[in-house]
Amino acid sequence: MAHGHKPGEKIVYVGDSRVRMKTERMKPTDYSAYPGKSEAFIPNFLLKEWMVGVVVLVGILALVMSEPAPLGYPADPTNTAFIPMPDWYFLFLYQFLKYPYVSDQYIVLGTAVVPAIAFLGLMLVPFLDLGPERRFYKRPITSATMFVTLLAIGYLTYVSWHHYEEELKAKNIIPEHIKREQEMEAAKGGGGGGAAPKAGAAKKAAIVAADDPGAEIYKKATCVACHGGELKGMPGSGIPALLGVGDKLSKDDILGVIKNGKGNMTEQYKANIAKGLTDADLDKLANWLAMQKAQ
Repeated sequence: MAHGHKPGEKIVYVGDSRVRMKTERMKPTDYSAYPGKSEAFIPNFLLKEWMVGVVVLVGILALVMSEPAPLGYPADPTNTAFIPMPDWYFLFLYQFLKYPYVSDQYIVLGTAVVPAIAFLGLMLVPFLDLGPERRFYKRPITSATMFVTLLAIGYLTYVSWHHYEEELKAKNIIPEHIKREQEMEAAKGGGGGGAAPKAGAAKKAAIVAADDPGAEIYKKATCVACHGGELKGMPGSGIPALLGVGDKLSKDDILGVIKNGKGNMTEQYKANIAKGLTDADLDKLANWLAMQKAQ
């Protein structure tokens, strides 16, 4: 046959050259066929994973016991100077929702639509990226999407924290957990034990003449929004307590602060007049505040 076909030559086929079609699916080889290279998932592999998880958990527990949680003061809804911040792993979302195109009237876009698209994309990756290649530089679309996402998360996290630090400096605010820790250390150094007062020496003072007409005017004035109903101010925010303010300021001085402001506090005269108070009311208010002296 190799030298050409001759007429009348008899051709004999040896065996059956046809390829038979397989009628049953190929069964994968059992892991036991690869000694030293594979193992049973349960319990061998799962036990190893559990042991790694236990080691990580013990490390976290040791960190928790060695470094106490940085706690601030109890929540104060009247503290308008407090700057709320989420945990570090949510900072990028916190910053993302500050932008105008995903907030205000577009808040649904930022809180529902964009996260839904992101999660849907993650769910569809196994169905869209069907290439057999495992090296990331051989999968440009998937790899590029991953790197862009990581860069965006890193950038938003940095910007969020940078803005927070700048805001603290601008408002001259010490974070509550830092201020509280400083007060506890100062109390320990002064022999006062581990407990630190929330508002320093002002905590020892009490409200004077609580039934005075000026006390009722105070509840209607703008002062209560910052200094609080108990006159304790806002620790860590630069807003002083009004308990004992009469030892430092006279009635005329207090009226001057209301009309002209002082430090970071702007004048409050126009705002109080707009709330319906009169000059006589502000005079009674200043007189009552001047009565607040340490006992």
